[in-house]
Amino acid sequence: MTTLNSGVNIVLGDWSTLQKDAQAVRYAVFVVEQKIPAELEWDVMDAQCLHAVAYDAQQQAIGTGRLLPDGHIGRMAVLGSARNLGVGADILRLLMRQAKLRGDTTVRLNAQQTAEKFYAREGFVRDGEIFMEAGIAHICMAHQFK
Repeated sequence: MTTLNSGVNIVLGDWSTLQKDAQAVRYAVFVVEQKIPAELEWDVMDAQCLHAVAYDAQQQAIGTGRLLPDGHIGRMAVLGSARNLGVGADILRLLMRQAKLRGDTTVRLNAQQTAEKFYAREGFVRDGEIFMEAGIAHICMAHQFK
């Protein structure tokens, strides 16, 4: 567990350990808020990923993300009530650190176009053209470790 100055704790683990809390955040953000069909949200990759879940001071899950075996970071989601507090950046940085520790030289992600500036602040650069996924404009982005 990583505890941040804000009192937010981030736990890393596998799907069997973090599924309940990661699923709750992803459902609230992607299915309810963004209207993505639930059948598009869950996939077989969850069982193969390293997951991160952020918890507030009351131990409520407020954010999540996952690191795939191929170096992709995905399913980044933060509850609306916890946005703009640095939670997403902390989750992203922790997943990037884990990727680097396991020897990845590059991490990639498919960012919603509206989040491109967020990822750019963390060193990601656009890598391709805009494409549609689940009815939302996305852009491939990559970050190479130095």
